Amino acid sequence: PLVDPFGRAITYLRVSVTDRCDLRCVYCMSEHMTFLPRADLLSLEELDRLCSAFVARGTRKLRITGGEPLVRRGIMTLFRALSRHLDTGALDELTVTTNGSQLEKYAADLAACGVRRINVSLDTLDPKTFRDITRWGDLVQVQAGIAAARRAGLKVKINTVALKGVNEHELGDLMVWAHGEGMDLTIIEVMPLGEIGEDRLDQYLPLSTVRARLAARFTLTETDDRTGGPARYVRVAETGGRLGFITPLTHNFCESCNRVRLTCTGTLYMCLGQEDAADLRAVLRASPDDAHLHAALDEAIRRKPKGHDFAIDRTTKRPAVARHMSVTGG
Repeated sequence: PLVDPFGRAITYLRVSVTDRCDLRCVYCMSEHMTFLPRADLLSLEELDRLCSAFVARGTRKLRITGGEPLVRRGIMTLFRALSRHLDTGALDELTVTTNGSQLEKYAADLAACGVRRINVSLDTLDPKTFRDITRWGDLVQVQAGIAAARRAGLKVKINTVALKGVNEHELGDLMVWAHGEGMDLTIIEVMPLGEIGEDRLDQYLPLSTVRARLAARFTLTETDDRTGGPARYVRVAETGGRLGFITPLTHNFCESCNRVRLTCTGTLYMCLGQEDAADLRAVLRASPDDAHLHAALDEAIRRKPKGHDFAIDRTTKRPAVARHMSVTGG
């Protein structure tokens, strides 16, 4: 097993298969992004080999992310390959985080590959606000994708970033909608990653404030529920649904971190909020012998830090980490 210096077993790998996206959300990307040359990306076969190495070392959950993972050409080839680990029982869960734009096309295929639940990023139910946040997205297309996912039998969780002055007034209604459709909702604080052409101090809304507002309107009861990630959940009496909070700034979740992140270029980040990384692409391409790859994994996990240092710099207004979220994987 892969165990870090603080005794935490690494059982959850998040894999970015592309840095590209068909949206330009204001908290994630700048409007005019420069994407990686396609030649720099790991092939789907290399991604499979890396993921399989992690599974061999005790990873029980794989989450495929981007950018927008479903815009990667041939992506279903990777899902079909990785599904063999579900069949053998070596892997508990294969899942995906998506903006929903391609779900109408791929939902049935995902279900056929053994995907049982997905996360869809959706910050508003107002078409104009949706376009403002995504810069050119189509809410109807995303809603059709969510409907297709549910028809395919996928359990959908909605991820919503709380944005000050943008969607804060509709978070309660968004929760009621999600719960009414049988979907969990998780609210996330803005994360200070990458230059985005926006002032994050203008965007940042503490979830302590959000929770207090919701508690004034709804009855929130603490739960011990965990889904393998950093969210902390409450049960909402009035809706019967589950509401999650991810708070990288107001209350970090590092003490129980079981996750690492692999980028589409083969860079392994042991912590989302730190720059230290390991180049697995070079190891992967240097030898077909996985012994070298496993040695590199051991060395990398020995450097996993105790926690991140997320903060929004109020003097320079620079991000805590220079790379964009779309590079590391959402």
